Amino acid sequence: MGIIAIIGIVIYGALFWVMQVNLKKIKEIAENEKLDQIADQYPENRIICEEMLKKVKNEQVMIEEDKEANTTMYLAIPNKIKIANLKGNYSRIQTIAHECLHSIQNRRLLIANVVISNVYLLFFIIVFVLSCIPQIQGKQILLCALTLLGLSYYMIRAYLENDAMIKARYLAKEYMEEKQSVTKEEIDSMIYQYDKLNDIGIRCVNFQLFGGIVIKVVLVALISWGVECFF
Repeated sequence: MGIIAIIGIVIYGALFWVMQVNLKKIKEIAENEKLDQIADQYPENRIICEEMLKKVKNEQVMIEEDKEANTTMYLAIPNKIKIANLKGNYSRIQTIAHECLHSIQNRRLLIANVVISNVYLLFFIIVFVLSCIPQIQGKQILLCALTLLGLSYYMIRAYLENDAMIKARYLAKEYMEEKQSVTKEEIDSMIYQYDKLNDIGIRCVNFQLFGGIVIKVVLVALISWGVECFF
């Protein structure tokens, strides 16, 4: 178990370096007062969401605004988009496009993502608790099962996120061009910044998803190793 933990830590560190994860840089790119002023010339968030849902032919989605929330998200089971406080942020148009695109993704995959993510979390808690008990046998099998379940979760979630993140840029651009609220040069400057944001954002999201799996494996392996050593 100790070897597995060490390998996991090395993999996590290597991926962090290779993927060039830099949350500070994302924050810097996301802050742009000039682009914020351009984005302010477009309608309110709810209206943008309604119009984009109409464009993707999925108007039955419910829309809820939550000014206290920090994260905009699409909820698959109730078929609802919750819009957080995005006022004054130029990325709001692409963010809303992202969630609208989630709403038209394969329904089976969306529901599977909800189910597997919850089963995976519950199974991790169970395996973590069992790894603390010296009398439990077959911990390697449990760790393998946790890893396979984690990879299944990653495969579905990563596909859904990558698909929405890549396509959101195009939906946002198409929407802005149709509205004709700003000049072509201003739209191009927005899209240029979206591309920069997406380049590092997609890498960070994939690292966060896969890295979370690695961390869970490392934690269970370390606990099991510690229990084996001291008991």
